[in-house]
Amino acid sequence: MATFGTLSDRLTETFRNLRTKGKLTPADVDGTVREIRRALLDADVALVVVKDFTAKVRERALGDEVNRALNPAQQVVQIVNEELVAILGGEQRRLEFAKTPPTVIMLAGLQGSGKTTFAGKLAKQLEGEGHTPLLVAADLQRPNAVNQLQVVAERAGATIYAPEPGNGVGDPVKVSKDGVEYARRHQHDVVIIDTAGRLGVDAELMKQASDIRKATSPDEVLFVIDAMIGQDAVNTAKAFQEGVDFTGVVLSKLDGDARGGAALSVASVTGRPIIFASTGENLEDLESFHPDRMASRILDLGDILTLIEQAQQAFDEEEAMKVAEKLANEAFTLEDFLEQLQQMKKMGSMKKMLGMLPGMGQMKQQLDDFDEREIDRTEAIIRSMTPGERQNPKVLNGSRRLRIARGSGMTVTDVNQLVQRFDQAAKMMKTVARGGTPQIPGMGPMGKPGASAKRGKKGAKSKGGSRSGNPAKRAAENAGMATTNSTPTGSGFGLGGQQPPSEADLAEIQKLFGKG
Repeated sequence: MATFGTLSDRLTETFRNLRTKGKLTPADVDGTVREIRRALLDADVALVVVKDFTAKVRERALGDEVNRALNPAQQVVQIVNEELVAILGGEQRRLEFAKTPPTVIMLAGLQGSGKTTFAGKLAKQLEGEGHTPLLVAADLQRPNAVNQLQVVAERAGATIYAPEPGNGVGDPVKVSKDGVEYARRHQHDVVIIDTAGRLGVDAELMKQASDIRKATSPDEVLFVIDAMIGQDAVNTAKAFQEGVDFTGVVLSKLDGDARGGAALSVASVTGRPIIFASTGENLEDLESFHPDRMASRILDLGDILTLIEQAQQAFDEEEAMKVAEKLANEAFTLEDFLEQLQQMKKMGSMKKMLGMLPGMGQMKQQLDDFDEREIDRTEAIIRSMTPGERQNPKVLNGSRRLRIARGSGMTVTDVNQLVQRFDQAAKMMKTVARGGTPQIPGMGPMGKPGASAKRGKKGAKSKGGSRSGNPAKRAAENAGMATTNSTPTGSGFGLGGQQPPSEADLAEIQKLFGKG
């Protein structure tokens, strides 16, 4: 979600300042709305959308629902979240399939918006859902557009209909119409028509798109728009709506680093729902668009539901049960660990998954520094081991570790760190599998609820100081006890508590979870 990163940072900072106030005055609300307005305008959200959005937020923030709330600041965040969901389309809208196959889906948009890549992503997703899509190469103008679609179709494992070579040769309207007939004859239940684009909106582009629509009578016309296009996104969307009248929107290149807020305006300005979001270059990087989940990501509230859905698709339930059983019985090996790494890779980018967790916007630098290749290096080390070494890492002596390091292109230190991390992770996961609470390095023991009370009683008995016969040792112990007694205890609700982990502690935790 790099595209909305700046907007997310600005809004999060605004709400952080708001949370310090126990009661909100009209001046506080005006100041917050002003910051929200600036953040949206800086992110290229259309002015008309910004005005409407901030007016609604201000009206609701000054209303009774906030004044009577126990926590006014959280109530304002909730209002902003709800209004953000509204401008993103309100509710999720799925593809509508024809009652009588084939379902015809026509793609429209400017050149370079990502139509051809999206065609392959959609075909792959539909195949995974049990459909038999056909890609129709109707972009006969852009150089090598037909060849590009053929490559994408091969990667997606989809069938393609491309009777014309393109590069200015052939009639795109005839190809589209014949493609639908071809799908009907060969039992393809979905047809995806990849049409031509232009560098800008012009009469010729709109006439060709309109003619293809009339000839094929598509069930869905999806307008593919580059999320990094800027303020021109709204004008382009309006032009296509008047010329072709699309039924849904696809946001592409959401993994880019531009401000991207103009894409938020499209659904509100055109009244057409956003159906898909393309979040990367791989064919698997396509998500159904959920307005509520996207709003949560922008406000750094996380997107746990999407994360769970991706995990369910990648992980096998029976295998997960076997792994849980092995963990509980202390039978978890590096072979099992390797299988789990491969399952995680199926879920896609680790950065993207971590970014779906609530509050991860505050750890932006750590996410940027995360090296995706760390999993590949770990996999290379494990693959360089023999089956016996994977089953029992305790047999790894110095010569074996040197052989593994050479075989994987890593160092002996890297091998040592992997074995150490595996041992620590296995202990933690075993504790969790048995229903216990793990002990995280650098964070101190996390014992049972009654443990602190027992420690308190023991401490009360030894109030008089150390009884060591060595004067130097007795003085050191007494000084240590005085330091311990002066440390505040309690919860994190303003009554003192445990000191936050140091940088060394955080480095240890990061090392444990996969980064050496």
